[in-house]
Amino acid sequence: MIPVFIADPHPIIYKGIKAVFRNSSEINIVGKGLHYLDLYDYLKTKKVSIVVLELELPGFDGIHLIKELIDIHPEVRFMIFSNLKEEIYAINSLKAGASGYLCKTNPLSRLREAILKISSGGVYITNELAELIAFNQTGANTLSPIEILSRREIQVLRLLINGRKNIEIALALSISDKTVSTYRARIMKKLNAKNIIDLARKTQNVDLDLY
Repeated sequence: MIPVFIADPHPIIYKGIKAVFRNSSEINIVGKGLHYLDLYDYLKTKKVSIVVLELELPGFDGIHLIKELIDIHPEVRFMIFSNLKEEIYAINSLKAGASGYLCKTNPLSRLREAILKISSGGVYITNELAELIAFNQTGANTLSPIEILSRREIQVLRLLINGRKNIEIALALSISDKTVSTYRARIMKKLNAKNIIDLARKTQNVDLDLY
């Protein structure tokens, strides 16, 4: 089963999600946090695959919280389940390192769909968000695919397409070889690339030094 932690300041949200997945054979809700410190403390000692996170968690800005926790726990995936509008906050959340974004106006059945997709290594976005990523506000121009990568993912990407091996990237960024592999897999998924050659082709017109 997929161990999932709910980080949300509203107990009713946890209760609702817990009730929906109570008899699930796929998803196990292992804990909850009403404050960002609850999440920090839990991740220090317990194994979690996915954190369902409300961006408006007390005590810390949600976007910065994602960035910080991903650096500390790169193996954990973050699914944003928030009241905040996706057209305003979703792209920045994905750039910070989140693996998906869903507004709370959606039915909880979509949260199940999102958790399963993220657990399999994918990135969950709604059709509306996909259009937002593909086009700018006027619908006229395409956005750079790099827009959905986190800062650390861009650092790894830059080294990958320059031909650096995982161990070399690990040394350059002071992270473990396993962590590099995790970031590499995420980059491939987010950019829908099959291999390094495909990755280089998809980013050949992007100046990575601007990010």
